[in-house]
Parts: sequence; C-alpha cells; structure tokens
Amino acid sequence: MSDYILEMKNITKLYPGVKALDNVNFSVERGEIHALVGENGAGKSTLMNVLSGTIPHGQYTGDIVYNGKSCEFNQIHDSEKLGIVIIHQELALIPELTIAENMFLGNERANKFGKIDWPETYKQAQEQINRVGLKERSSVLIKDIGTGKQQLVEIAKALSKNVKLLILDEPTSSLNEEDSRMLLDMLLGFKKEGLTSIIITHKLNEVAYCADNITVLRDGATIETIPNPNHNIDEERIIKGMVGRELTNRFPSREHNVGKDVVFEAKDWTVFHPVYTEKCVDNKVSFNVHKGEIIGFSGLQGAGRTELAMSLFGKSYGSKISGHEFIGGKEVHLKNEKDAIDHGLAYATEDRKVNGLVLEDSIAWNTTMAKLDKVSHNGILNVAEENKAAQQYIDIMQTKTPSIHQQAGNLSGGNQQKVLLSKWMFAEPDILILDEPTRGIDVGAKYEIYCIMNQMVAQGKAVVMISSELPELLGMCDRIYVMNEGRMVAEFNSSEATQEKIMSAILSSDNKKEAQKA
Repeated sequence: MSDYILEMKNITKLYPGVKALDNVNFSVERGEIHALVGENGAGKSTLMNVLSGTIPHGQYTGDIVYNGKSCEFNQIHDSEKLGIVIIHQELALIPELTIAENMFLGNERANKFGKIDWPETYKQAQEQINRVGLKERSSVLIKDIGTGKQQLVEIAKALSKNVKLLILDEPTSSLNEEDSRMLLDMLLGFKKEGLTSIIITHKLNEVAYCADNITVLRDGATIETIPNPNHNIDEERIIKGMVGRELTNRFPSREHNVGKDVVFEAKDWTVFHPVYTEKCVDNKVSFNVHKGEIIGFSGLQGAGRTELAMSLFGKSYGSKISGHEFIGGKEVHLKNEKDAIDHGLAYATEDRKVNGLVLEDSIAWNTTMAKLDKVSHNGILNVAEENKAAQQYIDIMQTKTPSIHQQAGNLSGGNQQKVLLSKWMFAEPDILILDEPTRGIDVGAKYEIYCIMNQMVAQGKAVVMISSELPELLGMCDRIYVMNEGRMVAEFNSSEATQEKIMSAILSSDNKKEAQKA
C-alpha cells in the first residue's frame, strides 16, 4: 500500500475566461522525486500555487490532504509551517542583501532579547550553503554571484525552513547541462535523506534521469501518472501524453540556403563589467552571421554570451566598450536600443519578466511597443491597427490567452515567451538575437518557435541563438560558436559539431589558461 505524503483531490481553479485546473488529481509518495510535466498553460504552476497557499483556500475547489490530514492554506506561510516549500522559476532573492539575509528574510534568527542574532544567522546560513555545495561565504551579496549559485541559495533557504516537501518550478531553466546535472544529483542525495521533491521541468532528459513517477497534465486536467522505477523512461511516451500526439521530430527540417552576404559582424569586441569596471567580461570577440543563416552560441555560465549580445544591442550592457560592429557591411555605432532597432537589429532577452515585457500591460501593447510607428499616424496610436497586429501574432504563435487585452503578467511563462518573440517579429528586424528563446517552454511550443526561426531565415533574415541546451544548438544551427570566460574558443559547422567536441573545446581552453598561469 502506497504511503502518500500528499494527495490533491478534484482541484479546480477558474480564471476569467479560462479553466486553469479541471478536476485535477495528484498524489505524491513519501520520499520520492515526482515530476509534473505538461505544455505551457497546462496548469502545472497553478496546481503548485494552490498547494503552497499562493492561491489561497476558497479561490479553488477540491481538497488537499498532507500527511493524512486535510489542509486549508490561506497564505504561503501556512504551508511552510508544515514543511512545504516552493521555489519558483523566477528566484525571489534581493540582490542588495547578503546570502544569509536572503535566506532568513521573514524567518529571522532572534536572540533572547528579540533582536536579530547576526552571528547565529550567518553561522546557520553557512551550514546550509555548505550542505548544497555552494562555495561562497554567507556574507556575499546576491548580486555578486551567478544565476546557478542563486538557485543553490534558494535551495539552502528551503532547507533552513525544515522542509519536508520541496517543490521546484523549472529549477534548471537558467543552468547549463553541467550545473543542471549537479542540481539533480543533489535532489537524489536529498531523497536518500528522506526528503520528498516535486519537480516541474520541460527538460525531459532530466525527468527520465531523476523522477520516480511522472504526472502529465494537459489543458488543466490530469492525463496519467507514469511510473519510472528504473529512471530510463522513453521520452516519446511523455511527449505523447503532453501534446496528445506523437512528436516524431524535435527539430523541423529546412533547406540550408545560407547566403554569401554577411549581414552582421563583430570584430575584436571588448566589454567590461558596468560596475566592476576593471573586470573584462568579453575579450576581443569576433564573429559573423550570413543572410539566411542561424548561428548558435554555446558556453558555460559566465562565458559572456548574454553580455556580448546586450552590448552589441545599442550598448545596453557594459562599460569601456571597444571594437567594431558591422551591419550590411557598413560599420555602425549604435548609441542605444532604439538606434539598434532602427538599424534592423533586435535582441530578445533571456529575462522576459524584467527586461522583456511590461507585465502590467496588455498583450497588444507588449506586441507593438518596440515599433510603435508601424501602428501610429502623425504620432497618434491607431488602436484598431495595434489590436489587429496583436491578434495576428497570437494566431501565429498559438498563444493561449482569452484576449489580446490580457495582461502579460497573467500568462504562463511559455506564453509570455511567445509574446516576447511576437514583439520582435513585429519589429521586422534583419538580425534577431535570441537569448535562451525556449527557456521554460514545452516541447510542442519549442517546435513552433523553431518553425518561426526557419521562416525568418527563409526570408533572408539572420538569427543568432544563445542556448544552454546543446541538442537545441545542434538541431537548429548552421554554425556554432563556443565561448568560455569571455573569449571565443571554437567554431564548428553543423556537419562537424557534436556535444563532445563543444565540451572538449571549453575544457581545452580551461587547460590552456591554467598552463599559462603556471
């Protein structure tokens, strides 16, 4: 007989115009790692928000049974008191505070006089970050550590709350493959200690690697729970449940008609950190992209790929920028983002919630805001034209929303990503830089985005894709550049590129650097 730590029964949640959850049943056995998968908008995050109390009791129907007792959570503190802790996809850390301050914010360590006991705070924080393998002092500011380390801080923060059931929503979406595997191995280690985990992820290889059971949601309803006792389940079985059909090819085929004309080129591009101005983040980087070509950038965290893209896009990142930038064979000096857009260059950020979209505004406004002159006359916005354009891109991207007037912040992460891409497609750039374009997106939606990329290059445009997923780069790119610690270390044509060669190039550059130091 199964020992369930959690049973969610007949959970239904309605939003205006949308049934986000439709009579969902979901059970988790004590001490297991349970994966929750489904397409964007399937209801995964909504179900976990119900469990954690982010969506309070009374705003949904159904029952939550935890450790054999019926529970009604009205806020997140109610669930945390019982050891249920959720780590959201967008990390809830304050950059200007230390690791320790973030870990115990709202859960402060107090002395007998009711004041914060700072020595004890830093001591306990250090114990937990050591436990998750984070090699940092607990006094370090969050803004001074990378995204991968911030993810470990969130896990350490959860452990400090005496967690019994840990929920991780897309925990590896911003991590490279090496860091992702380390995190999954950590969860497997916690499992041996008796910790129960629920993981939401679109990376099906991770599901197969670590999950004991896999529950599939589709359109807000439970499709099935699939046992994975040997951790080797066929990914196609999961995909069929998620999308309701077999997806025989992850990457759409296309004719590789790469033109001779170089539409964009960077030469000896050098960028220093905007705050720590003596730190060089990109060192004499050179690359080019041809008409009708998709090129990819691979590299580990801290390789400088995002910094490179942002600095090229109207100097939106960095200090002491030098080097040469060419569009259509002519050198350009892009002063700001508008200047870049006017020259046919676009950059779709990896951080859609902070820099990509205005979450409080509608889909319609977000779709057109990068190129308002297309829907304006004499400086006056034509709302009818804006609405028409927004609906057109909702149809093209198959964005799940009840209306073009829906706030972007009310969409699922994957549908927000579709709006972000719609914004830049509407701007009609000649060169589109896509920074982690499929982060947090399901396999079906990924395929749709790949098709859009192929359509763009078929029209003679050029696409630059930054991705932490090597299979994605190998499946979509004509050429792949490899970066490591701010330098370009290798370039491969699609016919010769492999995961092994890419990783070997990175490791070889590390070895050369160590040899030079010696």
